[in-house]
Amino acid sequence: MIGVAAMPSGCSIRAIWILNNLDAVVFSRRFPVVEKRWRAACNAHNDSDRLFSSLPTDSDLADAFLDRKHREGSARGFGIRKSNSSLGSDSWVDDPITRHIIGLYIIKEDEDNKNLLWPLILHIKGLYSILILPLVEPRHLKAYARLCKRPDCGTALGLDDGLSSLLLDLPSVTGAFMVAHAIGDIITGDTVEPEVIVSAAPSVGGLFDSLTGSIGISSRAKPVAPPVASSSPSGAAVPGSVTADAPKIGSRPLDKDSLRTFISSSMPFGTPLDLNYSNIFTIKVNSFSATDLPPADQKQPAWKPYLFKGKQRMLFTIHEIVHAALYDRDEIPDTISVSGQINCRADLEGLPDVSFPLAGLNNANLEVLSYHPCAQVSDQGLDKQGVMFSPPLGNFVLMRYQTTCALGPPIKGFYQLSMVSEDKGAFLFKLHLMEGYKAPLTMEFCTVTMPFPRRRIVSLDGTPSVGTVSTSEHSVEWKIVTSGRGLSGKSIEVTFPGTVKFAPWQNQRLSSSRSSFGIIADEDSDNEAENASNMVNEEHLMEKMNKDLPPVDLEEPFCWQAYNYAKVSFKVVGASVSGIAVDPKSVSIYPAGKAPVDFSTQVTSGDYILWNTLGKCPHVATIKR
Repeated sequence: MIGVAAMPSGCSIRAIWILNNLDAVVFSRRFPVVEKRWRAACNAHNDSDRLFSSLPTDSDLADAFLDRKHREGSARGFGIRKSNSSLGSDSWVDDPITRHIIGLYIIKEDEDNKNLLWPLILHIKGLYSILILPLVEPRHLKAYARLCKRPDCGTALGLDDGLSSLLLDLPSVTGAFMVAHAIGDIITGDTVEPEVIVSAAPSVGGLFDSLTGSIGISSRAKPVAPPVASSSPSGAAVPGSVTADAPKIGSRPLDKDSLRTFISSSMPFGTPLDLNYSNIFTIKVNSFSATDLPPADQKQPAWKPYLFKGKQRMLFTIHEIVHAALYDRDEIPDTISVSGQINCRADLEGLPDVSFPLAGLNNANLEVLSYHPCAQVSDQGLDKQGVMFSPPLGNFVLMRYQTTCALGPPIKGFYQLSMVSEDKGAFLFKLHLMEGYKAPLTMEFCTVTMPFPRRRIVSLDGTPSVGTVSTSEHSVEWKIVTSGRGLSGKSIEVTFPGTVKFAPWQNQRLSSSRSSFGIIADEDSDNEAENASNMVNEEHLMEKMNKDLPPVDLEEPFCWQAYNYAKVSFKVVGASVSGIAVDPKSVSIYPAGKAPVDFSTQVTSGDYILWNTLGKCPHVATIKR
């Protein structure tokens, strides 16, 4: 008896489709080599008659995609089973991941395995919907088809027969997501190099840095981007200079010829190798010369098509984004998370290996951690982990992670606002900045914004203890720390009491909008009979409701009553808030070479929300143990 060989565990792509906002296919690419492997796998398992073993035409796929939009109730679907969810649909699986990993029934009247196309990675970027179909084994498709027909709802915790367990066995899905995001960035012109920061002047270190930093004299850090690449790069960018090695395509969509060139070069025969658009573009423009050949005894990686020549140096930048929801309530805990990445630039000649110990892991409490394909990691020690990598050319993201804020929130306190009349509100801020933070951590700026999207501000009365206040038609902005006057080595407490007056509402608009809202509230937007015209009417009514409804009737996330939160923006430099760090003195290069190493950090705010203590607020329910 002849055994069936297992399929490769890497990522291969069967097909790519790009649809516009009218649900028409504007670009498609199929990979016959990968498709041949899929049909061979179906035949080996005797599944060719029971599975959808061929790729659909562009028109059939567009029809199936539009049918799914109507069936799931919205353009993206929400992956949650409702009373009108149909057996066999993605929402029947009852898993939010089906917003991004979808299945299509190519023939609407026949919803069975023979008609199911899965897994399709859906990535929406700008006006385009990008669909990527990776290669999986026939058994995985059949397993998902069974999940779509299960009578029970959702996946029980700890069981191995859910969608999450199935996806963990499919590394090709992760690769397909990377392909979808790369293509989305190219289409919208969002091909931006990761930012690497370097000081304009070298650091002296020791006592001199301490003295100059304490009196406000310091070198302002500036971003560095790769120089325009050539077949024989020479020299490095001047510190602080900003140049680009990719075309500026943000103002217009990328043409199909350029997209075909990227796909052919980055994933020949359907196997993704290098999704760095800058590398692909540079190779296309400059090609190769005899001087670009690597040493005979070394293998040149795909992520480094050219060898660097010039002045050597290495730059590391830790960039962290702090997300927070602060409630100041006993029954609702505050939530704070940090998403970070280590950006790197290694201007090193030849093909050296770089290694360093990543410090601060003991305090960081890492929840998610991933590395660039060029990196190898050793077993984690008590507080350090060894990282070794063969660096690509130019700026790149060496590591991404998600963790907790080891030092606590940079800004904490409370925000209260209550309406003392229909057109007047009284508010109070009481905030602590940089509590527990010590030098060299410095807050470069801090701004608090109170949005009032449904009310027009007439006047503001109140004086903050620190900073300046400005108003626009629909917001109040409080600048606590301004650029050029950073806060370092100490914490401060600031307050801002005041009142805000709004323009009165027009009664005739309220009555009409309330009647519209009443109609919408009684209908389910996910109605099974929903069609294209209904979707247009719903969008029109929702737009009218958002314009005309008073705050008391407005029920939408992050805008309950239109005055229920304030948003904080800030930037902190000097160290990471997670505790993760790179010691420049511990960076080693093999073969041995001399290259100065610069390390910098910057921490910025993401969605940093102060919820109104006196108002309604969303929060995640926690299980009491």
